[in-house]
Amino acid sequence: MLRGIYGSAAAMIAQQQRQEMLTNNLANVNTPGYKADQGSLRSFPNMLIQAMNTSNKQPGSHFVGSLATGAYLQERTPNFIQGDLQQTGNNTDLALLQGTVPVNEEGRQGALFFTVQNADGEARYSRNGNLAVNGQGFLVNSQGFYVLNTAGQQIQVGNEEFRVNREGFVFNEADAPLGQIQVALAEDPMQLVKEGDGLLRFTADGQLPTAIGNGQATYQVQQGFIERSNVDSAQTMTEMMSAYRSFEANQKVLQAYDRSLEKAVNEVGRIG
Repeated sequence: MLRGIYGSAAAMIAQQQRQEMLTNNLANVNTPGYKADQGSLRSFPNMLIQAMNTSNKQPGSHFVGSLATGAYLQERTPNFIQGDLQQTGNNTDLALLQGTVPVNEEGRQGALFFTVQNADGEARYSRNGNLAVNGQGFLVNSQGFYVLNTAGQQIQVGNEEFRVNREGFVFNEADAPLGQIQVALAEDPMQLVKEGDGLLRFTADGQLPTAIGNGQATYQVQQGFIERSNVDSAQTMTEMMSAYRSFEANQKVLQAYDRSLEKAVNEVGRIG
């Protein structure tokens, strides 16, 4: 009976974590470049149950069967599928339209990202192209982090009257070249972890390689557009209802076990 309580409680915790993940996805449905998280529910290893101290000595007669020990949310992985592009008409908005990307040995499709420099001078990666020009004339993201060029340097555009072509080359209002925006290629996007504010950190050593000059990766930079979140709000709402119903069902099972224990303590063991 206690094992049943543990199993129901583990399932409730897993569904609560899944609900929190889905709620966060829904909250970011309008965040440019946001990639929805996906959860993987797994069961704990099963236990093999055997009968002890039985009179039946036939071979194999002591074997009872397996017992599940509950479920848990194993991991949260972002879905890096391309989001829809939305036209804004703002010069400072850039969208990365992903074309073909390589597929690694494990069958995972790669992904492309803008490269920015955080407050500690470290490289971070993002698909959020909702950019701005700071007071010093540098191109920055919504957190004020510098957008980097292919040389790993900050891009000074002066004002918002700059132009970006499809290859990511930046030109000022006098049509003078200012460099090319760095587009990084993650051959295995699962090596990236979310840090908040739409930023991703590369967990392996060094930095992501550039996609520029890589014949297996094609893309276009679209000025005046932003990439919308790839969250499917209708599907997310359906999954939230499913998680709630599953949580509720396990809660009722837990309450039933609790009532059974109460009877065992207060009635079965009573000496009349």
